[in-house]
Amino acid sequence: MSSPETAAEGVGGGGKDSCCFCEMTKQHATGCSRRLPKRIILVRHGESQGNLDMSAYSTTPDYRIPLTPRGVEQARAAGRGILDVVSSSPDGGPDPNWKVYFYVSPYERTRATLRGIGAAFPRDRVIGAREECRVREQDFGNFQVEERMRAVKETRERFGRFFFRFPEGESAADVFDRVASFLESLWRDIDNGRLDQTTSCETNLVIVSHGLTSRVFMMKWFKWTVEQFERLNNFENCEFRVMQLGPEGEYSLLMHHTKEELEEWGLSPEMITDQQWRASANRRSWSEECSSFIATFFDNWNDRPEDDDCQEEDDGAEIKGETKSLEE
Repeated sequence: MSSPETAAEGVGGGGKDSCCFCEMTKQHATGCSRRLPKRIILVRHGESQGNLDMSAYSTTPDYRIPLTPRGVEQARAAGRGILDVVSSSPDGGPDPNWKVYFYVSPYERTRATLRGIGAAFPRDRVIGAREECRVREQDFGNFQVEERMRAVKETRERFGRFFFRFPEGESAADVFDRVASFLESLWRDIDNGRLDQTTSCETNLVIVSHGLTSRVFMMKWFKWTVEQFERLNNFENCEFRVMQLGPEGEYSLLMHHTKEELEEWGLSPEMITDQQWRASANRRSWSEECSSFIATFFDNWNDRPEDDDCQEEDDGAEIKGETKSLEE
């Protein structure tokens, strides 16, 4: 397989306007014309009435659960925090060319969170906003009885959060499938230039969603295993996590956050090492990239030196030769 640099030259004389490496990996190769967002920022909604009092689900459909007054304030504070991130250049000064594009879950608490976040932004800096059903909350089923909801959630904690499916609802694995579908649409939006206004602007993509959905998004993006997903802690209300584009076209949490923060979120040392590589300028080969978590699958290797194998073959040939001479 060709390197990212040679692949960026395209196929059939396509030059820098086509990049087979990007098409295969959905990542950014040196010299490629694809314009990726500078940051992808995942935000959990503010404190909702359901977070404050689980009995709210017995009288109000999940998608209509509103924010509390504290949740509204959290959303406004998150907006100011995100504004500080996207408007800053790498040297710490102001970035004159930044823009922002929003995707939002259709639930009332996420839409209200977006309204609070949006209050921090000048209108001319917002490229657009789109409601996206595939980043909605995990479906917990038809829960109108608080005691039953508590019992089922306790069962989920015992049997694992990823594969456990709520009665009449979804598992995290189901959420993974629709997030994967959303990512395909997101790449088409990027390829078709729907997230850019001009070639000079730095686009920041903000996804206002839910805790589990955001963790599943990162799991899919960074190719985390189910075991690694199970380690992760949930976002706090209106907590946001910044995936920033590194110098070699890989997104990393360590471009903005600290190693200590990643440890608090539940990332293993191996996952943090992968984030460190993504933030560096040392691109690995395709085979190495696919094997970033290879130690999680194998623990016993047959690492005999090749010379030993050759010697065994030579010894076998000599024995066969001696046997044939004796027979003659």
